[in-house]
This record gives sequence, C-alpha cells and structure tokens, in this order.
Amino acid sequence: VQLQASGGGLVQAGGSLKLSCAASGRMFSRYNMGWFREAPGKEREYLAVIGRNGGTIVNIDSAEGRFTISRDNGKNTAYLEMNLLKPEDTAVYYCAASVNTAVTADPRDYIYWGQGTQVTVSS
Repeated sequence: VQLQASGGGLVQAGGSLKLSCAASGRMFSRYNMGWFREAPGKEREYLAVIGRNGGTIVNIDSAEGRFTISRDNGKNTAYLEMNLLKPEDTAVYYCAASVNTAVTADPRDYIYWGQGTQVTVSS
C-alpha cells in the first residue's frame, strides 16, 4: 500500500490543523493506522493509533486532549486533527500502516510509511 500524507503547514500557536493520510489499494480497512512525528534532533514519536475497528490509543504526554485520530474506510483515509497547537509540536508528521493483529504504538510494527508532511507552529 502507498500512503500520502497531507495537510501540514504553518500555523500560529493555539491554532488547528487536520492532517490526512490517503492510502492506495483496496486493503485499507485491514490496517491499523498510526500517526508519528519527528522533530529535528529527536527520535520518531508515536502520537496516535486507530485500529481496524476504530479503537484508538493516544500518546498521553503529547496528544491527549489536543489530537484526535480517525479514519474513513470508504475513502481509504486516516486523519489526525490537531488543536491547541504549540511551538513544540513543530515536526514532520508521518502516517503509517500496520498489519499486526494488536494495535501498537511501536513504529517498528509499521511496514508502510507515508512521505511526511511538515507542521510548523509559530509562537
């Protein structure tokens, strides 16, 4: 499957963005979908994951209360809605797909990755 992330951009602190991850192929509903980010000089960080059936887990430290993950299997698309953005949210955001049975936050379990979309939050 090929993943195409979009929706990044420049936003002021306190603002919102909604990222999209469009998947090719007909197997999208069988994948767990995750959103990760990578800031300069930092390791890739898990943000949120949504399972095949819509169950979600969210990184409490980074995303809880501000970020919402969702998916539309009819459109082969996953989303990450981000509110109350902070300058420290500045990073390249990646979507990824996993075929694992369990929903997992470990990036090593994700075999398909999008190209990333830049999010920059100004203070």
